[in-house]
Amino acid sequence: MELPFEPILFGYTLNIHLVLEYLAFFLAFRYYVFLRKKKKDYISSNNRLSIILGAAAGALIGSRLVGVLEAPSINFSIENSIQLLNVKTIMGGLFGGLLGVEIVKKIIGETKSSGDLFALPIIVGVFIGRIGCFLSGINEFTYGRETELFLGMDLGDGILRHPVALYELVFLIVLFVGLKYLQKHYTLQSGELFKLFMLIYFGFRFFIEFLKPNTFFVLGLSTIQILCIVCYVYYTKFIIQKIKNARKKI
Repeated sequence: MELPFEPILFGYTLNIHLVLEYLAFFLAFRYYVFLRKKKKDYISSNNRLSIILGAAAGALIGSRLVGVLEAPSINFSIENSIQLLNVKTIMGGLFGGLLGVEIVKKIIGETKSSGDLFALPIIVGVFIGRIGCFLSGINEFTYGRETELFLGMDLGDGILRHPVALYELVFLIVLFVGLKYLQKHYTLQSGELFKLFMLIYFGFRFFIEFLKPNTFFVLGLSTIQILCIVCYVYYTKFIIQKIKNARKKI
């Protein structure tokens, strides 16, 4: 199979990445509904709906904003406004969704942790989306730098590159299995599963960014890497508490 993979259906070329994006949203939400039915949710239906809407709005804004910041050389004009709306990144979506949830919870007065039910469905959604990224080859800015390693692949431009999307797919499988194991064998405080997901995933993305041909840097770091640092700062209190608990056990 050659990349980019561009199947033709009824005479039309399918945007495989867009198709898998919609599938990712659908299956991730259905998985969330399944988990909510299986596990008692201490947040009322009305508040949960408000939280979901807050997450969606925050993710939409965050994904576009960080997407544009990744490519500041794009000219802002009426002609390319549609292009700007299509620029997005999952990292901005995750962090924007997190902020959206926190803002909504402040407004409605909800104090219970709400993220645990989202952690595993998000991984499923990102996994499906990354399949689309891989199949899109160089049509999506998720490919890697040139490499002479045996892992290098031709993603559509005749150059052997790091298949970053494939690396992430493997990582997401390990992360999903790991979080399921923690959930089953350890007693986690409410909200800890989601926090662990965010810290582990953002940590992975910080390092994998070194394999991508980014062109815009601040202090030697890409926009995504800066966002990863912001995420760790956001969870500083949680990290410090975990370190203290680990020291007590030692």
